Amino acid sequence: MIILIPAYQPGQQLPELIRALRAAEPRAAVVVVDDGSGPAYKDVFDGVRALGCHVISYARNRGKGFALKAGFGFIEDNVPGQDVVCADSDGQHTPSDILKVAAAVEANTTRANPTEDGSGDGSRHFRGTATMVLGSRAFTGNVPPRSRIGNTATRLLFTLATGERIPDTQTGLRGYPAAMLPWLRSVRGDRYEYELNLLLQAPQAGYSISSVDITTVYLDRNSGSHFRPVVDSVRIYAPLLNSWPRPLLRSWWTRWCSCC
Repeated sequence: MIILIPAYQPGQQLPELIRALRAAEPRAAVVVVDDGSGPAYKDVFDGVRALGCHVISYARNRGKGFALKAGFGFIEDNVPGQDVVCADSDGQHTPSDILKVAAAVEANTTRANPTEDGSGDGSRHFRGTATMVLGSRAFTGNVPPRSRIGNTATRLLFTLATGERIPDTQTGLRGYPAAMLPWLRSVRGDRYEYELNLLLQAPQAGYSISSVDITTVYLDRNSGSHFRPVVDSVRIYAPLLNSWPRPLLRSWWTRWCSCC
């Protein structure tokens, strides 16, 4: 199992996460992708190298999707056969939840229908064969309104487009079996839309989606996020709208125009 962390201009939450992971699971192998953070962040990445992480770097910012695919490529080419758990660098994911997703990937079995699996760990499985595992947040407690509204809207649009109910479509904590890596590298999208494209295209590729409950964590009201509300929201919602049936879109567009 490899833990993959894409990072753009990270703060001290990144080395703190690595140290906590090492304490929880000393054998954990960690790959960090420096997504063009620039010279000002050299000390942060040198610090995680000193903690035993392999760091992939390139000169300019290319986006989260590009960073993830760079990490998948490195893992498949250099340590083939390893499952991968992806986590964010801003402290939103706890070591215990990262290891929980890792355990779910390793223990995963195919389920034919979306049901509770009876294990008592909050796992839910959706139809398919080989399975990606999502760390699903409940969005309880002190959640920034932007995050709560954005996830609710994306979850609703995803359900309308696909008929599938996924509790947390925007989670960055995800686990993938090794067999999925070639497909993960082939899916289009270099920025935040990439992870949504994975959810949209997984059923057609023969993969299913599983969800396990994780803690909802927002540090300093999510100030470490590099999400741009307008530009990145357009990137995310575009593939969702493209997935909707054309007659339905035409009907809604006609109704909207008639009201104007």
